Order: sequence, then C-alpha cells, then structure tokens
Amino acid sequence: MKNTRMLFAKRPLGEPDDECFRLEEADIPELEDNQILVKVCWLSLDPYMRGRMNDVKSYVAPLEIGDVMTGESSGVVVKSTSEKFAVGDHVAVHKGWQSYIVCNDDEERLMKINLDNGSLSAHLGVVGMPGRTAFFGLTEVGKPKAGETLVVAAASGAVGSAVGQIAKILGLRAIGIAGGPEKCTYVKDELGFGDCIDYKAGNLVEELKAACPDGVDIYFENVGGEVTKAVVPLLNSGARVPICGYVSNYNDEDITKAETPFHILEQLDEVPEHRFFVVFEWQDRYEEATEQLGKWVKEGSLKYRESIGEGLENAPELFRGMLKGKNFGKQLVKIADENS
Repeated sequence: MKNTRMLFAKRPLGEPDDECFRLEEADIPELEDNQILVKVCWLSLDPYMRGRMNDVKSYVAPLEIGDVMTGESSGVVVKSTSEKFAVGDHVAVHKGWQSYIVCNDDEERLMKINLDNGSLSAHLGVVGMPGRTAFFGLTEVGKPKAGETLVVAAASGAVGSAVGQIAKILGLRAIGIAGGPEKCTYVKDELGFGDCIDYKAGNLVEELKAACPDGVDIYFENVGGEVTKAVVPLLNSGARVPICGYVSNYNDEDITKAETPFHILEQLDEVPEHRFFVVFEWQDRYEEATEQLGKWVKEGSLKYRESIGEGLENAPELFRGMLKGKNFGKQLVKIADENS
C-alpha cells in the first residue's frame, strides 16, 4: 500500500500550470504511539490555496517548494494506536493533497465527524469549513439584524450560498451576485435569495441598484475587483463588510500590487466597519457551528450543491477551474470509495 500525494513543485506566475504540481508515490510509515492512519475519501479544493502558493506574508506561512499541497480532506481511520480514535471512525483533517494521511491524535486541525450532521463530503462543504466560514463571518463579523439587506458575491459557491441562506434564516433579505444565468437561476429559485445579479451580463451596477432599493447593510466579500466597486456606492451608513477573500485577484502576477477590497473601501467618504477574518478564530466553537448547520440542512432551510471531480491526478485542473468559477457549488475531488 502506497501513499499518492501531490507536491508543490514551482511557484506560479499568474495561473498555476501543470509544472507547479508533481504527483509522487511514497511509503506509508509505521504508526508511532497516539497516531492514526486515515484513508482519504474526499479532498476539498478552495480559493485560499492559491494564496499559499505565493511567497508573500499572509495569515499563514506560504508553501515551500516540495511541500504537499495544502488542503482539507475527509476520510476513514484504517489504523490506530490512539485511544481517542478507533478504526472505522470518520474524520476531517487538514494535511494536504494525498491519499493516506498519518497524523497525531492531538493534531490541532483533526476533527471527528458525526455523520448525523451530514455526509463525509458535506463535512468539507456546507457543514464543514466553508459552512463554518459563512456562519461565523456573517454572525460574528457581519452582525446581522432582521430586516437588513445583505449582498454576497460568488453566491452559488460553497461559502456564498451558505451566507445568503443563513441570512434568510435570520430574517434578512439576501441578494446574490454570480456568473451566468444558470447559477443565478439556482440562487434565486432553489436557494430562495431575493434576487441574484449576473455579473457577466454587463449591467451589474444598474441591476444591483434596482435589487437593493434600501441600500446594503452587509456586504460579505468573496470576490473583490469590479464587483466590490459596484456594491460600495450602495452601502448604508453603519454597514459592515466581512472580508472572506477576493478571488478575482488570486491569479494576479503580483498580488502585492492588487487593488484589494481594503483599498476600495478606504477611499469612501464614510468607511464602513470591515475586516479580514479567518474561520480559525472560532476553532473552539466548530462543533457548535457544524451541529447548527447540520440541523438547518436536515430541516431543508440550508441547501447545497457539490461539484465532484475524480482522482488526485486531476486536482490541478479542477483547482484552476474553480479559481475561474467553473465549479457549481463546493468543489471536491473524490479520492477513494468510503466503503471499499
């Protein structure tokens, strides 16, 4: 039995091409005390991974050449020398793009999965990190109040779709921005947003203004660039802007020169309350969030979609596609069957 893993081979200039990745096979080491071996079934692909490929300071250290590509997986414990985890337990762990993972049972980003809260794949999406990002970003940074108007870009994606639906549950009016008529129809008709504007249609500024007659109280930032510029004139006095990311700049050849949401917001006459946040700030409350998200999913008030590719060797192409919005919902890579 060998471990297949995807290594970070070269820093990208712009979009990461195939030379930035190297697939290799490695032996699986014997377990030491208090360790587990996880068979990975699902790998999550997320926009933040692109930022980790740049050699720039951020909230975490950049990847080094030769590192396993960063990422979260979910799978099944197949060997254990730990009293905390038994063979057959389901877990999520942040140990990168690989088919088997050895980790200590006290690893900070190892979490036991309760399938009552959702499927193994959903624990990388709606009830996992993206769902928790939506939950804490909206409730803790966005400070929502019933009756307010929220705008979220990338509204059909894993984070954005959850943000709008949670806002609705909390009594807000949710307006989405997404790319293409199919995604916008899904956001309006399936997810029940008040409206969804197609930024590719060319009338973003006018349509957004018409959709938000009372202005915007919360703008949940996922995208940056022209989308942010279309939203900011509509921000009400006292508006809040949780900044989750700005994917439109992630493939810039020099992101340090990008015009970020911070630059755009800070040029306003009245600068709204805004800050960048990462979900790890609420790590001690992960279980609480996952249980609440799972409850909403079961009740049917929180819906989700998954885009599924197969095979670790295809992860780079799927990753590039996700950065361009080719995915519909949470982008996952199926690595192995859960029951084999």
